[in-house]
Amino acid sequence: NIAEAGIRQTLKTDADGRITEFSEKPKGDALENMRVDTSASFGLSGTEAAERPFLASMGIYVFKYDALEKLLNENPGWVDFGREIIPEAIKRHNVQAFLFKGYWEDIGTISAFYKANLDMTSPLPQFNFFDAESPIYTRARYLPGSKIQNCHVRDSFIADGCILNGAEIAGSIVGIRTRIANGARIEASFLMGADYYQTIDDMMTDMRSGIPPIGIGQDTIIRRAIVDKNARIGARVRLLNEQNIENLDGPDQGYYIRDHIIIVPKNSIVVDGTVV
Repeated sequence: NIAEAGIRQTLKTDADGRITEFSEKPKGDALENMRVDTSASFGLSGTEAAERPFLASMGIYVFKYDALEKLLNENPGWVDFGREIIPEAIKRHNVQAFLFKGYWEDIGTISAFYKANLDMTSPLPQFNFFDAESPIYTRARYLPGSKIQNCHVRDSFIADGCILNGAEIAGSIVGIRTRIANGARIEASFLMGADYYQTIDDMMTDMRSGIPPIGIGQDTIIRRAIVDKNARIGARVRLLNEQNIENLDGPDQGYYIRDHIIIVPKNSIVVDGTVV
């Protein structure tokens, strides 16, 4: 695919698609040296090619087993494809590039990961899960259908097995087994859901101990956040980053902020009334 400046790995090819150069995280003059004419390869106009003059590695590699084994045996300290193995393979073997012209995104940062996922909630996403000619199959889980009661849902994905009561959800992804209580509002967020359902007895025991059950509590508001699996977010919580903080570690490590995006790690607890 075509890389923007600052992409992690760039490459050059000859007219037959053979890779002649491969560079890991080039900057400055090294990046300028990796410019190529992308007009012929991708059918771009002269102006478009000038704006997008780099070829990026998608990080998908196919090796002959014996060739890769020999390289690793000769260099047992090597641990990186882009920095060590591929540049050496180019010197010794015919290493070919496949020029991919479809959708691809680098998700190597929190903001890129967030954006790539939330893009799927747009009316016409760049990547279409519902393309009949290229169907997408997920792993079978045999969960019940989601139960949605008195909710307002707009431009969102709702996965299987969720229980949503009186919630407002906009431009968000709601993962499997997610529970969202009455009055909660989720905006532009990625909720990964839960690995299991809690029993009523477990939920009551947690609540008596002051621990929120797995899911999103009553009257909680979450905006521009990534919430990992099995997170327990209590009632009247406000995860909004209204001060537009770029990076922050929560005082009890129940949440973080990276690239202005709030992150609640897997199995974390955010107690009732927390304001971020």
